[in-house]
Amino acid sequence: MSSPFTTRPDSPTGVVPAQWVPARRTTTTRDVLALLAIALLGVAALGAVALMLVQVGVGAGVVGTVLAVVPLTVVLLGIRWLDRWEPEPRGALVFGLLWGAGVAVLVSLVVNDLTLYTVAQATGDVDAGVIAATVVSAPVIEEIAKGVGVLVLFLARRRYFDGVVDGIVYAGVVAAGFAFTENILYFGAAGPALAETFVLRGLATPFAHVLFSACTGAALGLAARSRNRSAVSWLLPLGLLGAILTHALWNATSLVAGEAYLTVFVLVQVPLFAGVVGLAVWLRRQESAVIRHRLTEYAQVGWFAPHEVEMLASLRQRSTAVGWASRAGGQAASDAMRRFQRDATSLAFLRQQAATGRLDLRRHAESERDLLTTVTADRHRILTAAAPALR
Repeated sequence: MSSPFTTRPDSPTGVVPAQWVPARRTTTTRDVLALLAIALLGVAALGAVALMLVQVGVGAGVVGTVLAVVPLTVVLLGIRWLDRWEPEPRGALVFGLLWGAGVAVLVSLVVNDLTLYTVAQATGDVDAGVIAATVVSAPVIEEIAKGVGVLVLFLARRRYFDGVVDGIVYAGVVAAGFAFTENILYFGAAGPALAETFVLRGLATPFAHVLFSACTGAALGLAARSRNRSAVSWLLPLGLLGAILTHALWNATSLVAGEAYLTVFVLVQVPLFAGVVGLAVWLRRQESAVIRHRLTEYAQVGWFAPHEVEMLASLRQRSTAVGWASRAGGQAASDAMRRFQRDATSLAFLRQQAATGRLDLRRHAESERDLLTTVTADRHRILTAAAPALR
C-alpha cells in the first residue's frame, strides 16, 4: 500500500517542519458530553454500591467493599498487561468500569430479583425461583447489560477499536466493574463463610466475569477488523451467545456440583482460563508482528532506523529504551520516549487499518501525516533532552 507520506524524508530520521508546533487541544461538544456521561455513570455506580450496603448492612458492606478491591486490582492489572502495546484512552476505560459497576449491576439486580420473585410465586417454590434467576436470568441479563456498555464504546470510540485485543480490554473493564459491585454483595452477605467466599471469588476466580464478557468483546473486535460494516449485526449476537452460555454453565456448576465443585473447577474451568490466557499471549504476539511489519515499511523509506523498529516491536526493549532515556535526559527524555513509542504504535496500527481496507484512504493520509510529524517531533525531544549525556 502506498501513500503520499511513504517517501523518503530529507534525512534518515525524518524532518520536523521549522514552524511546527503541537496543535492546541480545544474542548468540543463531544468532550463535554463524554464528561457528562462519565459523571452520570459515576452516580449510577455510587447508587449501586449504596444499594449493596443497604442490603448487607453498612458494617458488613464496608468490609465487603475493601475485600472487593483485591480481585478488582488483580483483574485491572491483567487487563493492563494485555493492553501494553497501544493503551486505550483512559476516559473510555473509566466509562467501561463505571458502566459495569453501576448501570449493568442495577439493571441485572432488578431483573434477576423480579425473575426470582415471579417464578417463586408461580411455582410456590423459592428454590425454583433461585435456579431460574441463577441459571437463566443472570447469564442472559447480566451479559446483555455488560455487552451494551461494550457496544456503546464500540460505536462511540470506533477509532480506538482496532481488533480483538481492544474488544477484550473494553469488555474486561466493564466486567471488572460489574464484579466489583457484585462482590460487595457476596462478601458482605457471607457471614461466617467470608474467608471461604473471598478465597473462591476473590482469589480463585477473579476473572470469571471477564471470561464471559470476553466473548462479546472479541466478537466486536472481529467486527472492527472486518471490511463489512454490517458484520457487527451478526458477530455481536454470536459473542453474546457465547458469553451467556459460558456464564450459565459456570452458574449451573456452582448449583449442581455440590461438594464436587472444586473438582469440576480444576478439570473444566481452569483449562478454560488457561486457554484464554494462551489466546491473550498469542494476540499480543500478533500485535508485535503487525508493529514490526508496518514500521519496517516506513523504515525502508527512511522514517525509522532499523534499531528503532526492533525496539518498538519488543516490550522488553521498550522498557530498556525508557530506562536509557531516563538516565540520559531525566523525566523529559523518558516522557518523550514513551510518547514516541505510543505514537509510532498508533502509526503502525493506522497503516494496518488502511492496508486491510478498514479506513478511508483520504482520512488515512491526513492522520498518517500528523502522526509522522508527531513521531519525528517526539524523536527530536528525546535527542534534545539526552543531548548532554550524548556529548
